[in-house]
Formats: sequence, C-alpha cells, structure tokens
Amino acid sequence: MAEAEGGPANVYVDFERAIASVANVTEEALRRAGLSGRESSVALGLGLAGISTAQDARHVEGRFARFAYVKAENDAVIACLGAHGGADGAIVIAGTGTAAMARVQGRTTIIGGRGFIVGDDGSGARIGLECLRAVAKAADGIGLQSSLTDAVLAKFDGDLVKIVNWAATARPGDFGSLAPIVLDHALRGDLVAKPIVTSAVAAIGALAAAVRGLGAPRVALVGGLGTGLRPFFSPDLQTLLEEPAADPLEGAILLAASSRGLTE
Repeated sequence: MAEAEGGPANVYVDFERAIASVANVTEEALRRAGLSGRESSVALGLGLAGISTAQDARHVEGRFARFAYVKAENDAVIACLGAHGGADGAIVIAGTGTAAMARVQGRTTIIGGRGFIVGDDGSGARIGLECLRAVAKAADGIGLQSSLTDAVLAKFDGDLVKIVNWAATARPGDFGSLAPIVLDHALRGDLVAKPIVTSAVAAIGALAAAVRGLGAPRVALVGGLGTGLRPFFSPDLQTLLEEPAADPLEGAILLAASSRGLTE
C-alpha cells in the first residue's frame, strides 16, 4: 500500500534515536497509505539492530502500544524470515559485521555477531582493519609492499601517522569502507590483499557450516559484502550459500502477519 524510508535504528547504539526513527517512518508510511490515526487496526513487525534479549524486544514493543499488535525482533530474524519465506532455514550475514542465524523447528540460534572487538571475522570492518595493519607494516619496512598498500597509504597522503590517528577514532563502518579496495586488488592477484580475503572467506565458510550443522535445510547469504566475496568462494561454498528468496522487509511483514494468524 505504501513505503517510506528513515534513518538508522540501532537500539543498542542509541535507543531513543532508534525509536524516533521507527516512529517517524511508520507514521509516514501510514500517511501515504491513507491510514493516519488508524494504528489500532494495524499490526507492526519490527526488525531492529541491537535487540539481543526478550527484554530488549519488549522494551521496544512497549513504545508502540497504540498499534493493534507489535512484534519486535533482531534484524537478523527478519532477514532470515525473508530469505526463506518464513520457512525453516539459515542465513549468513556478511556486511560491516558478520553473524549467522538458523531457524529450525521453532528454535532460533544466533552464531557470531559479537561485535568488532571480539568477533565479526570475515566482515568488511575486519577486512579494512587487516588492510591497515598490512599497510602499517609495509610502511615500516617489516611487511610486504604491494599495489594495495601503496594505494591505501596514498589515501592518507603517504603519512602513516595519519592512519594511526584516523584509526584511533574510526568506527566499524569506517574500517569497512576500505573493504572494496581490498576486494578489487585481490581480484587482480595482489599478494597482500589475497590472504586477507582468503581469511575472510574461511570465516564465512565456518559460519555457514555451523548453521548447516544445526539442521538448517537451506542457507542464504545476505549483506552488502556477500556479492564482493562470492568470486573467492570454493565451488562447495558457492553451492551451500544460496541467494535469499526475499529481503528483510518481506521478513518484517511476515513477522507481523504470521503472529496475527494471517497467511498473506
């Protein structure tokens, strides 16, 4: 009936900002659909980054009590629902961070997704970090120099101190912005880029094997980094990691609809 777009909504990073983003985009969608003021007849399905416990979900749901029904889950849940049309299955998320999730016989299991400091192996953020570590070693003369290290060092005006200062305040997304450069050089056979990407692919493969081991009949690869990594997958991993049937938005609709006993 209508669509609307809004800002970020990570309840862990900034709960109030996330709630405001959801409220604004929901109100705009209702307005465009001609349903303003009719929240009491609308079911709401929310998939939000940062929801990690049932208490988190209930906290979010309590802020939208004016709706007929509201169900909040981690954004990985709606990605999995969309990827498999609500059926059992699993996803491997490859983006700024990484994680995997399986939904099998009513049970949901999340693997990984532990954040940039202690997890996210195979992610864009970790690829970017490993790239900068390699650049620093090359600049200091204790590591291999390549077209990748030259190109990234040039982005910082050839000044290693600038890299150190930048990294001190950089967020995971900032490190992730370097991942496309690494992938591009790896495709061209760069001797520094290739091991970084090979390690990332191994981490993605480990996540895929873990959720498959939980009994997931189908595993889909989602996230913005997936397309860039696929050329480096082995034939077996290519076969294992399928394309999602639909996107997380469809999963959010399914979350609301299934909970209300609806089939369409």
